[in-house]
Amino acid sequence: MRHARRRIVRRGVRAAALGGLLLGGVMVSQALASEPPTGGAPRAPRALSAHGASNAGSALVSRLGEARTAGTWIADDGSSVVAVTDSAAAAEVRAAGARPRMVRHSMDQLKSAMHTLGSAPRVTGTAWAVDYRTNEVVVEGDSGISASDWSRMTRLADGMGDFVRMRRTPGRFTTRVNGAQPVFSTSGRCSAGYNVTDGTSEFILTAGHCGPGGTVWFADNTGGAPLGRTVASEFPGNGDFSLIRYDNGRGTPGDNVVAIGNGRAVRISATGDAAVGQKVFRSGSTSGLHDGEVTALGATVNYPEGTVTGLIQTTVCAEPGDSGGPLFTEGIALGVTSGGSGDCRTGGTTFFQPLTDAMSALGVRLTGPSQAATSAAPAPSAPASQGAAPAPGTALPGSSTPGAVRQVGTADGAGGLLSRLSDTRDVGPGLLVVAGSLVALAATRYVRSEQERDAYRRAYSGTWG
Repeated sequence: MRHARRRIVRRGVRAAALGGLLLGGVMVSQALASEPPTGGAPRAPRALSAHGASNAGSALVSRLGEARTAGTWIADDGSSVVAVTDSAAAAEVRAAGARPRMVRHSMDQLKSAMHTLGSAPRVTGTAWAVDYRTNEVVVEGDSGISASDWSRMTRLADGMGDFVRMRRTPGRFTTRVNGAQPVFSTSGRCSAGYNVTDGTSEFILTAGHCGPGGTVWFADNTGGAPLGRTVASEFPGNGDFSLIRYDNGRGTPGDNVVAIGNGRAVRISATGDAAVGQKVFRSGSTSGLHDGEVTALGATVNYPEGTVTGLIQTTVCAEPGDSGGPLFTEGIALGVTSGGSGDCRTGGTTFFQPLTDAMSALGVRLTGPSQAATSAAPAPSAPASQGAAPAPGTALPGSSTPGAVRQVGTADGAGGLLSRLSDTRDVGPGLLVVAGSLVALAATRYVRSEQERDAYRRAYSGTWG
């Protein structure tokens, strides 16, 4: 009976070892197949670049002029759509490989309405932007506006034409003071957006409403870890951005990364401009990583503290504490969180300061080997559900992802080991399985030989001299 059990164990081990050899060979084959072709040529992109489509549409708008066009956006299938006002412009757009859409009102007309709204007496709790896809100026009012103020705004809109649409939104438009890694001051808590440099010193670029010039910042809420001081700030006015200079003039040289929770971060490889219809991601220390879609550019918001112009409007949710947090997609930095309405349970609207505008005004660039994005992010899929928190590093087919996710702070821990072992592009795990299987086969062969010699000795020991 004992011998029968031993045979069963040996056979099971041999079967497992042979299976390991087969699995290891498959893993190595897949890893080699996923490597770039000889010479290091990159693999073909999975989908049309959202930034490429946006750049193509913007170039057409610039060439045709705002009297004949009314904006450009990225369609659900990733193609570039350009709104045009005449058939000749439509033919030019079609010849350039984009899709034209005939509309009634040019961008000149839409901007004239925006100017009229901006020149009227200010009403806190309102915001407006051009909706390229509906060819309208949409005026939103939050729940804090009085009936008389809303009526006055409605009369003003009615006098401008049928392309100005009024819409109420739940919640209130507020700045999101309090946010991916938190920074603290005596006035509250905000989020670090991106590490930037002017070539000499390094800074944190965050939201301007977080604190005026001279605000002192700490890395903890006890004031025991001094971080830096605000040296430049714009809020309210033509933006919502500021610079916090690190106390020692140096911060975290090297790659720019965005924390997304659970000890993981997305590497930022470039900067770029947002495009209407683009799927984007936002990270903040209060609500974590969430996604949504860009719905408008150049938005104006009337916060309680004042009016801010030139913002990106999105469907991404945010909450107090997410202020200053980064907006990005496929590792491309797009902006920092300004404010909005709602939360990540009921949804809402969130506005962002465009990053390229802020860096240009401040004379800084991202730290690390980052550069302007020209063709980077895959085209977005259909609009993401409000408030959805995607699994880092994953996305539905055809959709954008936050970017390359890596473990931070635990590179040698179990999480880092697990990520390396599960990476199908790495030949190491496959070779490890093959080596382990060979060792197991050799061990079972050795054990069997020893057992057979022992059995022989017992059977014939009586004949030995």
